[in-house]
Amino acid sequence: MDFIRTDGKNKDFIENCRLLDIDLDRRVGKKIKRDKYKKYNQLDEISEAIVVYEDNKAVGGGAIRKYDDENIELKRVFVHTEYQGQGIGSKLVSLLIEWAIELGYKRMILETGELLAESCAVYRKMGFEVISNYAPYENMPESLCMAKDLKVR
Repeated sequence: MDFIRTDGKNKDFIENCRLLDIDLDRRVGKKIKRDKYKKYNQLDEISEAIVVYEDNKAVGGGAIRKYDDENIELKRVFVHTEYQGQGIGSKLVSLLIEWAIELGYKRMILETGELLAESCAVYRKMGFEVISNYAPYENMPESLCMAKDLKVR
């Protein structure tokens, strides 16, 4: 497995995000109107992304995006279905955390949902804790926000 740093303009990262949206529509689209989230998942503000490759084939990816001077947001993490359950997502998030620390951020935040039980379990295992929903998710009860303090070197 190769974990390659890139940005939100990378064609493999963009395709991974498209597959993530298809997966989310399949998993939670009947219960949640996902259209309201599109404006918060634009890729043009992402300058730090990682794409995961197996034999030169993209099999996952994720990104971080500045939220404010101290907080960085974990965004668009997805591992292709046939590669899930192998620890790739955890490794990907760990590498994004390392990158956030390199950039000097003090805390990583994320938005997910209880309906995404596997994702929530991974984040909890990695030390993320539930917090009050942050903007723009404050009035979205289906959203679950989490945070993890980063150990700055």
